[in-house]
Amino acid sequence: MDLLEKINQPSDLRRLPRAQLRLLADQLRSYLLDSVAKTGGHLSSNLGTVELTIALHYVFNTPEDRIVWDVGHQTYPHKILTGRRERMHSLRQLNGISGFPKRDESEYDTFGTAHSSTSISAALGMALAARAKGESRHAIAVIGDGAMTAGMAFEAMNNAGIHDDINLLVVLNDNDMSISPPVGALNRYLARLMSGRFYAAAKNVGKTVLPGPMLELAKRLEEHAKGMVVPATMFEEFGFNYIGPIDGHDLESLIPTLQNLKHLKGPQFLHVVTKKGQGYKLAEADPVLYHGPGKFNPAEGIKPAAAGKLTYTQVFGDWLCDMAAADNRLIGITPAMCGGSGMTAFEQRYPDRYFDVGIAEQHAVTFAAGLAAEGMKPVVAIYSTFLQRGYDQLIHDVALQNLDVTFALDRAGLVGADGATHAGNYDIAFLRCIPNMVVMAASDENECRQMLSTAYQYAGPASVRYPRGSGIGAAVQPGLATLPIGVGERRRTGSKIAILAFGTMVAPALAAAELVDATVVNMRFIKPLDVAMVRELAATHDGLVTVEEGCIMGGAGAAVAEALAADGIVKPLMMLGLPDRFIDHGDVPHLLAACGLDGAGIAASIRKRFGAGEPRLVVNR
Repeated sequence: MDLLEKINQPSDLRRLPRAQLRLLADQLRSYLLDSVAKTGGHLSSNLGTVELTIALHYVFNTPEDRIVWDVGHQTYPHKILTGRRERMHSLRQLNGISGFPKRDESEYDTFGTAHSSTSISAALGMALAARAKGESRHAIAVIGDGAMTAGMAFEAMNNAGIHDDINLLVVLNDNDMSISPPVGALNRYLARLMSGRFYAAAKNVGKTVLPGPMLELAKRLEEHAKGMVVPATMFEEFGFNYIGPIDGHDLESLIPTLQNLKHLKGPQFLHVVTKKGQGYKLAEADPVLYHGPGKFNPAEGIKPAAAGKLTYTQVFGDWLCDMAAADNRLIGITPAMCGGSGMTAFEQRYPDRYFDVGIAEQHAVTFAAGLAAEGMKPVVAIYSTFLQRGYDQLIHDVALQNLDVTFALDRAGLVGADGATHAGNYDIAFLRCIPNMVVMAASDENECRQMLSTAYQYAGPASVRYPRGSGIGAAVQPGLATLPIGVGERRRTGSKIAILAFGTMVAPALAAAELVDATVVNMRFIKPLDVAMVRELAATHDGLVTVEEGCIMGGAGAAVAEALAADGIVKPLMMLGLPDRFIDHGDVPHLLAACGLDGAGIAASIRKRFGAGEPRLVVNR
């Protein structure tokens, strides 16, 4: 690793002779594999971008030239080369470095990313800002073929193509593999483009062999070849100068090509082909398994996990198959997260009723609305953080028309190592304000299954939120039983203080109640709220406490406060939840404890507000 250890910033890299870059790539890939095996994190995608990362930093004057990495799954080589090599042991851990680009972490992270398909828009903004300020810096967007399926990428290209005096380069990192296998017409188009090697070869020969007098003929031959093999490439129709495809692992191709593109004005588009898991045979063979592994031994590879508690994702996947067997109107929809959302078995058993729409959350929601308008029963499996992207469609296309769409919101609440970009902290607040919506939060695995059935049977839009990972170990009952809508359940009877717990907070609320002798109610429904239960608790207790794994502002506690105000009830109310800040990556139990949302923290908050020891009424003035 002697060569890699000399690279503390890209300027060190740029001082190396090109002949040493191949050795550097080998050392970087080895270091990356060893590092991720110790911490866990995204592996396959990062192994695939080693040479591309080296080439970009070698050719461009970073950080003066801006590189925007789409999603950020592939930025570990970038982090290692930009001064963070010695901090890789802290990757995705509490107080450690982020698994994604983060502006306040390094000047080389020019734009924070983690949600897909934003890079071209951001890079275009940077390029136009440079032009406005009279600066000559370059802006480079590195985007994967999966991310190119999102409409936002094409909106940006459509806007960029009219500016012929900017320094903008889009690098399409084509590894024929997003997190799940890529889908749709664009992927098929890229496959056809890849097959057009005659065109690429003819283009190169025309430029290097033909003598000067034949240049015009060469250009005509190039256009003719392009027309025969790759009819009017879509990227050039958007106004980009398209180059490629080239081997993304061949530094002798990458570096000269990037050097040439660096001197061209206007929007440039470089198509590079890489292999996920490159250089590690196990990851090459199964890039999905090695997409985001935990800790493992590189010599042995990832071992099958021992059987343990069911995850909420598994509960959803089992329920989906069972409900599909009972109702042939059910249609399953995912925006490019088949495995992550637990839909693999459903896809295999019901391929004609399974739709992966690609990284296109807006389309997923309106597509579901169209199905519902024709009497089908769509179930949209989507991470809470990604439903934010389909919010207008949720309101305008689903709720406004009161269409029967079920939303299964995985990864609700804190998500641990992925941090603030992937945490589902806001769905309660942004869903409960929408007319016609039913909003539920599951407290355990069995209740999650019952809520999914309840949402499905409700004749309108309904959502069920559940967290990442395993539940409390509750036995999941077979069948498709439903819950009465808008009705909570009392789980413990205490004195003076009542805790109204939502979803995952029921278990810590029960633990806290043992310390302060509080009543605990599993509210189950955020909307419609069990107002009768709220009235009863207000009439029989000195104070109320709401607890939720979501933002306090506009959340479930706010719904309780609104219900009390509507009825003219004046009662001390304390709302506990996630604070008004973005919460970084770390171990979920530790993060919850830091927010006061474990049993001890809830009890401490109650004692502080309502008095030490035996709870008593304290009126804030």
